[in-house]
Amino acid sequence: MPEILFIRNSILYLSIKSLKQMENFISELIGTAILILLGNGVVANVVLKDTKGHGGGLIAITFGWAIAVFIGVIVASKSGAHLNPAVTIAMLMDGNITVDQVLPYIGGQLIGAIIGAILVYLIYKNHFNATPEQDLKQACFCTSPTRKDTLTNLISEIIGTFVLVFAILNIPSATNDLGGLNPLPVALIVLSIGLSLGGTTGYAINPARDLGPRIAHAILPIKGKGGNNWEYAWIPIVGPIVGSIIAVLLHHAVN
Repeated sequence: MPEILFIRNSILYLSIKSLKQMENFISELIGTAILILLGNGVVANVVLKDTKGHGGGLIAITFGWAIAVFIGVIVASKSGAHLNPAVTIAMLMDGNITVDQVLPYIGGQLIGAIIGAILVYLIYKNHFNATPEQDLKQACFCTSPTRKDTLTNLISEIIGTFVLVFAILNIPSATNDLGGLNPLPVALIVLSIGLSLGGTTGYAINPARDLGPRIAHAILPIKGKGGNNWEYAWIPIVGPIVGSIIAVLLHHAVN
């Protein structure tokens, strides 16, 4: 009898655990898809030919991305709204999630980023066709440096993500009193990073945000799209992860 009770409780525990992981996966997928849809959407609106927002400039893009983060965090509140493998790694190191939760989080983020990028293409397809510059088309999907230098580009992504994660870890619990505006501090952090540090590499500060749309760029039938700049693609993956780890280590050291 005790053995049967143990087996029943174990099955029940695993079922609840699996359900929670699926909930996290779906939440991160939808939240990241909306993040990329709105974030890369503002890039497309600014840089592609004949759009209503053509020529809006960096300020429009940085504000658009900040609002995209705000909305993405609202949508993915059930999972804690990581929307970023670097944040997921930070939450793991900080003890907020367990190792077995990492894959559902990051898997949802990556797939969601691909879906969001595909939706941007579907909306702006005619404008992609009207834009001859390959680099502008690629900019609607993934990041690239203004001046290609491996070390400084890597440092830029490390520092940008360090600021993001360190600031998130230091957001006071009092912000929970903001109600529907709880995501606002994170959106303002991203806005500041974009305005202050985004001029070098385009501040990916999120491996899924760059890799997912880069994959979408590779598989979509975009007219005259050119290459995918895979030789650069490791920087917005490694840089944010390193920056996140440093941020957590410093946070633990000073708290």
